[in-house]
Amino acid sequence: MLRREARLRREYLYRKSLEGRRAADFDRRVAIRSALADGKRIPTELRNAEARLRHSDSFIDAQHDAPRTHVDDEYASATHAPPRVLVTTSRSPSSRLSQFAKELRLLFPNAQRLNRGSLLLSELVSCSCANGFTDVIVAHETRGQPDGLVVTHLPYGPTAFFNVSNCVMRHDVQQTLRNVSEAYPHLIFHNFNSALAQRVTSVLKHLFPAPKQHSRRVITFANFDDTISVRHHTFTTCTAAAHSKNDVQLTEAGPRFELQLYQLRLGTMDNKQADNEWVVRSHMSTARKRSVL
Repeated sequence: MLRREARLRREYLYRKSLEGRRAADFDRRVAIRSALADGKRIPTELRNAEARLRHSDSFIDAQHDAPRTHVDDEYASATHAPPRVLVTTSRSPSSRLSQFAKELRLLFPNAQRLNRGSLLLSELVSCSCANGFTDVIVAHETRGQPDGLVVTHLPYGPTAFFNVSNCVMRHDVQQTLRNVSEAYPHLIFHNFNSALAQRVTSVLKHLFPAPKQHSRRVITFANFDDTISVRHHTFTTCTAAAHSKNDVQLTEAGPRFELQLYQLRLGTMDNKQADNEWVVRSHMSTARKRSVL
């Protein structure tokens, strides 16, 4: 298994190293196509590449000519089977963090909770890969309050680091349900517009399997000023005569908390040498009018 993981990792890094060359070829094809379409002369620096690219099938088929990136490899098999999520905590968790991990297990379908013990991050990631888990979620705390969430996709990444704030457990939510439904939920992503926001959406949505049409469970991720509000509800349709057919009644199931992204790494959580796709900088906190999500 270790040899297979090392071989797959080398193949992934090799394909990732070819991205720059393929992106350059794609730019040259676009420039040559636009010149031919406009009836203009091909630029001098592209005339040598024009004869080579003209005879290739990819030069003719412009619709499927987009270069493949590492993002396609990360979630290439995400739709083949429902995701399996492993939920754990940092070492020596408090009772409140353990309770938060239990509620996270109920939030994500097909999730399993693991007592961290003395496992290192490298051991945690390798054991998760060996047992067929697709994602690992690690919750952190400060003085008994959950304040961090790390979501990593296996086996290549990416890894998203979030700050957690305003955490309210499901038993502290008023009018909450006693039993949590484990049906596959519908997902709502509100105000995720930028390219980074779409990347975060991809990380979060692949933690959930595809829902059934009759599912009465919904999880909302609402972005406002780079703060993602996570809410968990169940709904029922109103059948009374006083209500219209389109009216629904929401019941909050909990938990509720806010997420703030501060790092997105191209790799698993145990890979310290992985490149940062995005990371918050010190000067970003002063740019109040600029939003990254």
